[in-house]
Amino acid sequence: MSNTQPASSILSNISQREKLALQGLVDYTKVNLLSEIWPLAAKQFGSIVALRIPHSKPEAVITFAQLADQIQQFAAGLQALEVQVGDRISLIADNSPRWLIADQGIMTAGAVNAVRSSQAEKEELLFIIANSGSTVLVLEDLKTLSKLRERLNDLPIRLVILLSDETPPTDNALKILNFPQLQDIGANNTLVRVQQDPNALATLIYTSGTTGKPKGVMLSHSNLMHQVRNLRAIVQPQPGDIVLSILPTWHSYERSGEYFLLAQGCTQIYTNLRSVKRDLKEFKPHFMIGVPRLWESIYEGVQKQFREQPANKQRLINTFLGISEKYIKARRIVQGLSLDHVHASAVEQLVARIQVLALWPLHALADKLVYATVREATGGRIKQVISGGGALPRHIDTFFEIIGVEILQGYGLTETSPVTNARRPWRNFRGSSGQPIPGTEVKIVDPENRQPLPKGQRGLVLLKGPQIMQGYYQNPEATAKAIDPEGWFDSGDLGWVTPQNDLVLTGRAKDTIVLTNGENIEPQPIEDACLRSPYIDQIMLVGQDQRSLGALIVPNLDALAKWAESQNLELHLPEQNSESSTNVDLESKIIQDLFRQELNREVQNRPGYRPDDRIGPFRLILEPFSIENGLMTQTLKIRRHIVAESYHELINGMFV
Repeated sequence: MSNTQPASSILSNISQREKLALQGLVDYTKVNLLSEIWPLAAKQFGSIVALRIPHSKPEAVITFAQLADQIQQFAAGLQALEVQVGDRISLIADNSPRWLIADQGIMTAGAVNAVRSSQAEKEELLFIIANSGSTVLVLEDLKTLSKLRERLNDLPIRLVILLSDETPPTDNALKILNFPQLQDIGANNTLVRVQQDPNALATLIYTSGTTGKPKGVMLSHSNLMHQVRNLRAIVQPQPGDIVLSILPTWHSYERSGEYFLLAQGCTQIYTNLRSVKRDLKEFKPHFMIGVPRLWESIYEGVQKQFREQPANKQRLINTFLGISEKYIKARRIVQGLSLDHVHASAVEQLVARIQVLALWPLHALADKLVYATVREATGGRIKQVISGGGALPRHIDTFFEIIGVEILQGYGLTETSPVTNARRPWRNFRGSSGQPIPGTEVKIVDPENRQPLPKGQRGLVLLKGPQIMQGYYQNPEATAKAIDPEGWFDSGDLGWVTPQNDLVLTGRAKDTIVLTNGENIEPQPIEDACLRSPYIDQIMLVGQDQRSLGALIVPNLDALAKWAESQNLELHLPEQNSESSTNVDLESKIIQDLFRQELNREVQNRPGYRPDDRIGPFRLILEPFSIENGLMTQTLKIRRHIVAESYHELINGMFV
């Protein structure tokens, strides 16, 4: 399936303001392949530092000229080792300059990479290697090779490249090289320039499927180049601007962001969770890409510092925050950017203007006394931070607006390369995911009959544009379910659009739960594991846009009553009236502890367990999910969105 759209037709559908925003120092409109970016960037930004990893030993610092040379050497080395155009190469490694060199070296050689973290489970990695048809592996280090080695004889792997400097082991069955050895080969061989169609497959990014088997999202050069060409509609970086990078570099969101920012001449600095606060102060970034959980952690850190102040200072800070919140909410109404006042009347706008004028002096004073100090903790130079991978809590959005750090929330999926929508600096409509980026269409339809719905009405979000994936690799059935014959991709999200086409998301139509750290969790396998407990009759996981999973549990009352009897206790339910001094109810600590133990045991014993699979808060409910009460389908599947609506307050209460 081709989603190629001429640059001229994309530009004809956007405003003059965005046309100006899209004009960078380098014209990428005629660049067809992602790998063609780097020689152009080297020519324009040659001496500027492209990549830096301050926490490696020794520290790695690479200019744009050096980056282009190293990518070319990696590609030439692969070609010298008989890697052919279209070959599949599994790139299993984590954040470092060598990851990007390998990634783009593979594409420059004309091959296709299948990417994943070296920290992923062995079975998942082996599935990706086998499913992608990889014949070459590029691995983080010897530890990663050791994890996979015993099963590689069953796969058609003929070459392994380590991204480390470790001495490769002698292996009669495999040719194994380290990074310096491959680069030496490349330096002594001439790169053969590869001519490929823009729609040629560039990468496979594996995402979870409803069966628990990962699905390979097929992204072409054209898909990825759409992001490079058009993300300037969101931010307009300058050469030499500093970008602090913390997300997994193989993840679609971070990956496209890196391609775009590097193509603009930015300097990317790799950080980590241990070092991010220190690196914010030291490197003073202009941009940062993150998930909601990152902004939440910064917010919580600031709140902790506030709480450590003397009581009188705490009162002053809280007073300032209250005044500033009123000020920015009034300002949103004046600017036509209030989600709560989409159709503000003239009277509401007038009242808001008066509030803005009255509150501005106090907000400015608070900024001088309090907020400027908070901004200094972020380095004091941030132009914008870009948030994606989940919905941004509104109180976090509001707090960062108060302190003067602008968050631009975006939206998209791995299947959409990933960005489809984003807020702009000149239209930062808080609470929304912004307007479509150039060339992209959003359609809201009825989830049942797929008929289009008018603006303002909630429904299923469908997406269309040059960034929509080619499909799921070797999975035509899943592809047909995801993309209709007209090219509309089913996002699985529910939402509505404002009169100005800002997308406002309200929940998930599909089962996948996305946590605030960006991890996708498929609930069914975890729920199935929990149902092994004799005390759990039904369970539904929740936690969309939360830090952890939660659960609604319908207990097996017969089994629970027998357990209570064995403990010399009497189970007391709300409709019962017992005077026994030994009765317990569902909220009793001993009952809660029992279910905590059951959940922990069953989830952790599940094959492929990951820490994000752990269930945090849970609530026990007495009414079973059934066809009669509308909480199950005729095929006895839980109607998740209906249950979520029915228990909305209970679920929200779990995560307070």
